[in-house]
Amino acid sequence: MLHFADRLTNRIATLSNPSVVGLDPRLAQIPEFIQDQAVEMYGETPEAAAEAIIQFNKGLIDALYDVVPAIKPQIAFYECYGHHGFRAYEETIRYAQEKGILVIGDAKRNDIGSTAEAYAKGHLGRVDLFGEASSTINADALTVTPYLGGDGIKPFTEICEVEGKGIFVLVRTSNPSADEIQGQALGDHLMDEHVASLVEGWGRELIGQTGFSLVGAVVGATYPEEARALRNLMPHQIFLVPGYGAQGGGAEDVKPCFHENGTGAIVNSSRGIIFAYQKNGQPGEAYAEAAREAALAMKNDLGQLF
Repeated sequence: MLHFADRLTNRIATLSNPSVVGLDPRLAQIPEFIQDQAVEMYGETPEAAAEAIIQFNKGLIDALYDVVPAIKPQIAFYECYGHHGFRAYEETIRYAQEKGILVIGDAKRNDIGSTAEAYAKGHLGRVDLFGEASSTINADALTVTPYLGGDGIKPFTEICEVEGKGIFVLVRTSNPSADEIQGQALGDHLMDEHVASLVEGWGRELIGQTGFSLVGAVVGATYPEEARALRNLMPHQIFLVPGYGAQGGGAEDVKPCFHENGTGAIVNSSRGIIFAYQKNGQPGEAYAEAAREAALAMKNDLGQLF
C-alpha cells in the first residue's frame, strides 16, 4: 500500500492544487430541490436529512473530483442525525474514493490505548467481523487529538503504517480561544510548540518517499506567526490548514504553513465553497457549478503564493 503522505503529495502535484474542501453540510442550506426530493421519499425524518446530505455531497464531489485532491467531511454534521447521518458519512467517503478523491475524516478522535485502537480500526483499518477482518468506515486519514500522549497515538500510527493511511494531530487550531490552552507558555516555549515536538517525534520513523510523514498536523491559518515557528519544528509533517475563507484567513496567512517550494500543506475551505451558490445569489440548482467556480478561485489564489 502506497504511503499516505506520498499519495496526498502526489495528488496535490497532479492537480496543482493544495486545497481540501470541507463537506460540512447544514440541512437548512442544502438547496430546496434536494430537500424536497428527500422529504418526498422519507417524510420529515432523520432518514430524509441523511438522504439530502448524500445527494448534496454527491453533486459536490461530481463537480470537484478533478479540481481538489481531497475532501474533509466533519463528522458532527452527520452524527447529529443519528445512525442515518452516519450512513451518509460512510456513503460520502465511498463515493469520493470511487472518484479518486482522498478523504480526511474530521472526527478528532482519541482515548486511552485500547479505545484509541478501536477508533483507529473503525475509521482507518479493519475490525473483527465474526472472525474476519473487514474495513467499515475506511477513510484515508483522520484528525486526532494529542492530549492523551503517545499511547493514544501509537494505535493509529500502527494501523496507518499497515493500511497506507494517515493522521493529522491537532497542534494549533483556528478558533479564537485556542490561546487559552495552545498558546500558554511552558518555560521558554508555548504549549502548541511542545505538542509540535511530540508530533515530529511520533512521525519521525514514518516518512515516505516524498519526505513527509504519515503523521501530519492541524495548524490553523489564523495564527500565521505561530505557524512559521511550527513549520520549523515539524519539517516532515503535512499541515492540514483550517481557517481559510469564512474563518478569516487568506492566502498570505497560510503561506507560513508551506515549505519554500510550495509543498507540505493542504488548505481547507468549507462553507465558502459548498455554499458558494448562496453567497453569489445563485439558484439552488446551480450549487455544484458555483462550488466548482469557488474551488477554482481558491486554487488560483493559493497558486499565486509560489
